[in-house]
Formats: sequence, C-alpha cells, structure tokens
Amino acid sequence: MIKKLLSVFLVATTFATLIYADLSRVEVGVGSWNQEPSSTTLGTTTTLDKENDIYVWAYAKHPVPVIPNLRLEYVTATATTSSISSIEFAQIDVIPYYNILDNTAWITLDLGLDFKSISATSTLVSVETTDDFLLPMGYLRTRFQLPLSGLGAEADVKYIAYSDNTVYDARIKIDYTFDITPIIQPGLEVGYRVQKIETDELFGVDLNYEFSGIYAGLMLRF
Repeated sequence: MIKKLLSVFLVATTFATLIYADLSRVEVGVGSWNQEPSSTTLGTTTTLDKENDIYVWAYAKHPVPVIPNLRLEYVTATATTSSISSIEFAQIDVIPYYNILDNTAWITLDLGLDFKSISATSTLVSVETTDDFLLPMGYLRTRFQLPLSGLGAEADVKYIAYSDNTVYDARIKIDYTFDITPIIQPGLEVGYRVQKIETDELFGVDLNYEFSGIYAGLMLRF
C-alpha cells in the first residue's frame, strides 16, 4: 500500500508543479481511509470487516471568473464478503467547480459538478469480473479557516439519485498547515467519510453498499 500511496502522491505533486505558475492556488493530498463496509440484500444489512483503502486528491484554482476551477480525486472502496468473495470500487472524480466565496469572512464555498467514474471489480474464487460506468453528481464544499492560524475545518458532499440508484459521498475533516516556507506548505488532515453506492448499473444486478470510517493523510499547499 505504501508504494501505491507514494506513486499516486508523486503524480499529484508533478501535476501541481507543472501548472502552479499559472494558478492562484494548488493543493494535493494523499492518505488512507479505514472504512467499515456494509452490504444490504433483501432488506437485511450485513456489516463486514474493516478495510484500509487509499485516496488521493488535487485541486487547482485560477483567477479567471468564467472558467471553472478543477478538482481531481481517486479513491478505492473495498468490501470482502467472504474468504472467496470481494468487490472493489475504484473511483475517479473529475470536478469542475466555481468558487462562490473565497475565504470571505474566513469562509470558502464551492459549487460544481462531479463526473464520477466507477470501475468495479468483483472477485469470486480467484475469478475477477470488471464493469464500470460514469455518472454526474452535484458537488458542494465549504471550509472555515481559523484566522491567524494554520487550522481549518472543511466539509463536502457529492450526491445523485435517479430511478433505483443512489450514490453519495460525504466528508468532514480538520487540517493543519505548517507555515514553513513561502512556496510549499505541508499539512496534515484527519476526517470522517461516508459513501453509499446503490445501483443496478454494474454487472446487471442490484448492488447496495455503504462505506464509512476515519481517514488521515498528508497534504501540500503551493
């Protein structure tokens, strides 16, 4: 897992370095999500063993008002249903968003769309089957930055519901940024994440999973 985290973090940092000169702010982060999955079938919910999954994110803000800013995310959510059966949801989120409030009275508010790509891999007796689909979701993020400090609190949510499908992803966190250098500022983040994937778009069957738990990671501000 450490090698995966380092490689993904390197890609995100390279992305930030390449585009930093033309942007007002760039941030990248990487960490581990200690989540407890549950599966619901025919009205019965089963809690499964906890899993450690990786996540990575990067976002870029620029000074041009009419062009949306961009946030990129990657996360895996794994559920092991038995000793011979498991399912993993690998997710890539591409989020164009507008900055409605930019640290106005220490509050930030972002609104946008999330184009989420879900690639699901089902494993049964060492036989893997993969299916994927893309869906648009609403995106809302808010942040409070404590004045004259590196401490901040943040929450965001992505959501869509249609037909028999409901997908949402909600997070809340606190973070602390160390003001060590004027160019690159490292930081730590700790939060709680809840994700639900209820869909009939994968494998031609009804899937209903929920993942929730604490996450922690490292971040860099440019």
